[in-house]
Amino acid sequence: MKVAAPTTGRVMRWKPMLLAALVFLFADLSHAETATAASLAEQRAKAVTQVVLGILSYARWPVEPSQLRLCLIGPTEYADDLVKGTTQATGRPVLVRRLLAGDARIVGECDAVYIGKLSATERSQLFTALNGHPLLSISEADDPCTVGSLFCLRVSDQQVAFEVNLDSVARSGVRIHPSVLQLSRRRAAQP
Repeated sequence: MKVAAPTTGRVMRWKPMLLAALVFLFADLSHAETATAASLAEQRAKAVTQVVLGILSYARWPVEPSQLRLCLIGPTEYADDLVKGTTQATGRPVLVRRLLAGDARIVGECDAVYIGKLSATERSQLFTALNGHPLLSISEADDPCTVGSLFCLRVSDQQVAFEVNLDSVARSGVRIHPSVLQLSRRRAAQP
């Protein structure tokens, strides 16, 4: 009578291969999650660019610039697509550059500012410097939109919306067409 050989030896040989397959599978899933997160971040950046360009297209300065100068102030999360440079739907080029919050060139060399994360002191100093100058300001960070910025972005995976601070608009010297409110409603309605 033959005695069957124990199968534990075969199982033991398969364990390293099974472990390697599981590691490969989880690594592949992790890569897919990272790729998906990167894709979402890229989509948000493109959506922010569209909204910012839309806002800028509804703005009129006392002296219209032939080339719009947009300055990014502070660390930003969604401005990567803007930095690549762009052109408005009207064909007007938008020159984008980064400046520090305390840079004195902001007032003279920027038509609009896109504000990232700043400390309360930096924000206060920036808005004091902007006061009395025709500059459009868009805030990216979680801003209650009650002081300073004309527009405050609300970015999510589904949409990019914005709030308008009418008091800041009135004091800015930049005229904003009333249709910008409809742009805000359309963005809010998109899935």
